[in-house]
Amino acid sequence: MTEGVRGEGVGGGGGVERALREAAPHALFEEVRGILARDHGASGAELLMVDYASARLQPVTAQPFTADSVSAYNSAEGRAFGAQEAHVVPAEGGIVVHLPVTVRGDRLGVLSVRYPAGVPVGGRLGVLQDVADALAHEILVADRDTDFFLQARRARRLTLAAEMQWQLLPGRSCSRPEYDLGAQLEPAYAIFGDSFDWSASADHLTLTVNNGMGEGIDAALLTSLAISALRNARRAGLDLADQAALADQALYGQYQGRLHLPMLLLRFDLDTGEAEVIDAGSPRVWRLRGGTVEPFGLEAQLPLGMFEDTVYTSQRFRVLPGDRLFFLSDGVYDVLSPAGEPYGLHALTRAVMNTRLLPPSQVPRALLEELPGYRGGVEAADDAMVVCLDWHGRPGTQPGDGER
Repeated sequence: MTEGVRGEGVGGGGGVERALREAAPHALFEEVRGILARDHGASGAELLMVDYASARLQPVTAQPFTADSVSAYNSAEGRAFGAQEAHVVPAEGGIVVHLPVTVRGDRLGVLSVRYPAGVPVGGRLGVLQDVADALAHEILVADRDTDFFLQARRARRLTLAAEMQWQLLPGRSCSRPEYDLGAQLEPAYAIFGDSFDWSASADHLTLTVNNGMGEGIDAALLTSLAISALRNARRAGLDLADQAALADQALYGQYQGRLHLPMLLLRFDLDTGEAEVIDAGSPRVWRLRGGTVEPFGLEAQLPLGMFEDTVYTSQRFRVLPGDRLFFLSDGVYDVLSPAGEPYGLHALTRAVMNTRLLPPSQVPRALLEELPGYRGGVEAADDAMVVCLDWHGRPGTQPGDGER
């Protein structure tokens, strides 16, 4: 036990977790603040939540918008958030330890813990990170029962359509030994219908991405119905083709073909890297492998809900350890420069190479930040989505039949 780190209070991670489980959902951070002061000698603490655009870190306060935010990148707090490791900085009259608040790769924000000057903090970093990790888990649970942390994420008001879309999402990043995922939607506070979903089991990763159709509430309702139908089919144990068929029937039954949804459905085998895919008029796929960036051609089928009783068939390909895949909605790929050149022809290749050293959790935001400059200041005509998947595979993964 590190001297001066654990007292007779809740002390280590297990005690923190018990204390947080017993706290009221809206009072989690106040409980953590008390634990840090009582058991870890902190003179103060602050919790910052990353906003919906993944650009700002918003202080959690009793009333939203009452404290200034900081950059999620160009700040001491942003350094901890981006690097996903503790960052210690001197501050007026003391030292501040910035710690990532993250759960299973989903980056929620930063916990900043203040100590008086002269206090050695090096030996405390491990236990402080345990506190931040416990807080991250409890925030996800608390979001079911309180708006406190969801409000704190907002740099401004969400449109109703955007509210619906963000509530659909599984998160914005996810990490497992076999893969890392990152995703972002823009405009974050007024997104229409672009969306993504993922789910992992012991043996498979299922990923769906879609281009929205329509605007505002109509687009959000269409996407919500499709995602809910796919989840219903997946949780019933149906295979990928039957998942697509059920969602297709749900959309056609509701809209009779007036509205439909381009969708890409993928299922990855975590042991082999073999992927089953259905391209239902999908977002585009690009692959970075061994320093080469190229579009990944698939056999396009009809969008979901266009016609009654459409039959979908899957194709297969293989991802290899080290592969990076990009899934892009048309709001990214078809953006035009002032000269009329689509973003996907040359600029996307440059952007992919420029971000190759970033983790997938940061890549989507970095790509999307380039679009306004590429458009030459022209307002976006469509929403945009980027999903980035890094494939690590399991030990012993070997290329096999179906490799592309």
